[in-house]
Amino acid sequence: MLDVWLLPPPESPRDVPGHELDAVERRRAESFLQPADRRMYLAAHVGLRRVLALYTGIAPARLVIGGELHKGDGGRHGRPRVLRVPGAPQFSLSHSHGLALAAVAHARVGADVQRIPSDSTVEACLPALHPDEREELLAVPAHARAAVFGRLWTRKEAYLKGLGTGLNRAPSLDYLGDGEPSGRPRGWLVGNLPLCEGHVGAVALQGSGNWQVAMRAVPAAYLYAADAGSAVRGIGGIEPGFRTVLRDRSAAPLGE
Repeated sequence: MLDVWLLPPPESPRDVPGHELDAVERRRAESFLQPADRRMYLAAHVGLRRVLALYTGIAPARLVIGGELHKGDGGRHGRPRVLRVPGAPQFSLSHSHGLALAAVAHARVGADVQRIPSDSTVEACLPALHPDEREELLAVPAHARAAVFGRLWTRKEAYLKGLGTGLNRAPSLDYLGDGEPSGRPRGWLVGNLPLCEGHVGAVALQGSGNWQVAMRAVPAAYLYAADAGSAVRGIGGIEPGFRTVLRDRSAAPLGE
């Protein structure tokens, strides 16, 4: 099972209990110049910790999150993971313009969410695509190109996050377009998520076969409650609002 949790945006600075975050996360939050960006970062990472507490049984503030690569500089490198908890699930977090999501699974996973880009952004990113992706995108009518590009780009970022490279790996190396499924990376399931209008998102999971996907929306009351224990118990009672299937090497969007 792959669980996808949609996390609500912060309503005010007082809604975000930042004391549950570690020093690395707090420093990162303070590095944002815009208050709205800072609040979104805090909300996404508090939400992630509360979701992970549900799987691990460990209080959000006591979870130790680090990178899977160690370079001796005290920083986080590679995919983030829960440390010191045998059998802890793997996860991926993404947030963009008021929407955050966390994907949780017992396999390598990547997730990405983006606001649908502008036409100028699409034009600027075209050279970075795989040649076949670029050809497919240019065949799309201009009025629909931004939405199609957004779906493609989130698939690409989700996959690169699952690998642990991010955009340090050239986006042109891997084909994640809508053409022949066999051209996609072997051993990975990649598909788009059904999200609200204005945003696009995707998940990438290392594995084979068809995987059930359960999507849940976390109410703000649970996410920003001062009592983390009650909030985590409340999150545990949320039923999936949408179920779908991540299909093996399918180019079709999830839910289709």
